[in-house]
Amino acid sequence: MNGAYEVIIVGAGPAGAAAAYFLGEAGKRVLVLEKANLPRYKACGGGVSSHFLEKQFPFSLDPVIDRSVNSISYIFGKRMVTVPLHDQAVRLVMRDRFDAYLLAHARADVCQGLAVHRVLETPTGVLVETADGQSVAGRFVIGADGANSVVAQSAGLRRRKVMAAAIEAEVPVPAEVLHRFAEGPAFIFGHLRLGYLWIFPKADHLSVGIGALHPKPGELQATLRRVMANYGISLDNVPLHGHPVPVYLGREPIATKRVLLAGDAAGLVDPFLGEGIRLAIESGRLAAEAILSGQPDHYSDQVYRQIGRNYTFILGIAPLFYSFQTASLALLAPNPFATEAFVDLVSGRASYPEVMLRIIGSLPLYLLVEGIAACAGLLGGSSRRDEVRAAVYAGPNR
Repeated sequence: MNGAYEVIIVGAGPAGAAAAYFLGEAGKRVLVLEKANLPRYKACGGGVSSHFLEKQFPFSLDPVIDRSVNSISYIFGKRMVTVPLHDQAVRLVMRDRFDAYLLAHARADVCQGLAVHRVLETPTGVLVETADGQSVAGRFVIGADGANSVVAQSAGLRRRKVMAAAIEAEVPVPAEVLHRFAEGPAFIFGHLRLGYLWIFPKADHLSVGIGALHPKPGELQATLRRVMANYGISLDNVPLHGHPVPVYLGREPIATKRVLLAGDAAGLVDPFLGEGIRLAIESGRLAAEAILSGQPDHYSDQVYRQIGRNYTFILGIAPLFYSFQTASLALLAPNPFATEAFVDLVSGRASYPEVMLRIIGSLPLYLLVEGIAACAGLLGGSSRRDEVRAAVYAGPNR
């Protein structure tokens, strides 16, 4: 850590690695400080859009893709609905390899196993002090150090943050259980008032988890064990990894003149889906662009316009969904056009208002197709019914 840096990035997750990559490509001298040693485990479902990754980075991320998604399943009550995806638009990753791979492409100095104690901002730069007493100077700091960001605390940002709670486990399972969920993620509803469970298939195991807002003490652990046991997934002797999830509450300052927050540190997690990787990468890129343009003071507004405004819309709808989960899922889950809309959302090709309009607009067509398919099934059997559905639904999930 010799000499002054243009930008010091705290945290080597997707937000920090993305910021380091774009700044390094622009020729800036960058230092990344990471408290762990990479690759390090990170609790995360690991779903990310292939379209989004291809748009952001000129290099392939195929070496760190654990599995491609062929379908998405929704489970509520005793009903399970599986919707096919036709172009593997969603990929699944393990964050230890994914994060390290992104960072390896950045032209930056990296110091691992070094926690940051505090950040001091001056009129001309920043001074980052580490837990072991070292200090390093720079012109700007990007705080990408997670939901409990030390950088945010030092800068006096996000003082009124709200956290949800999540628990995840990486579970080795018998071959038949892995095969049952191998085609894609399963989302399980109805066991929590304001949350859901998930099963994400990886190359040789299942990532399972649970997340909720304001859970009761012990509720998440007990519910996760109970529900997973119903699907032949035992959590005996399996470590459970708990982690906080920031809840996006709307527009707020996430930067000072020389300190910019990105990813979880900025509270940028989808308040409905819980998606975070794409928003981390996108905010890391925006932070880099704000510094490169000489306009870091515009960063908070840029993030709101390009990311946050989309999520302000869903803040009012999410409580309605969870208040009427069964009815909402009965209407939405079987509709392939709804899944297509959400895939486009996580790909960055649609906003929440567009998703809602597409879902509402598709309902008449969906109900008509299902009616015709039911009649075809009565006349020609289940194969004929499936042919009718396939002919119409081949367009979604492009």
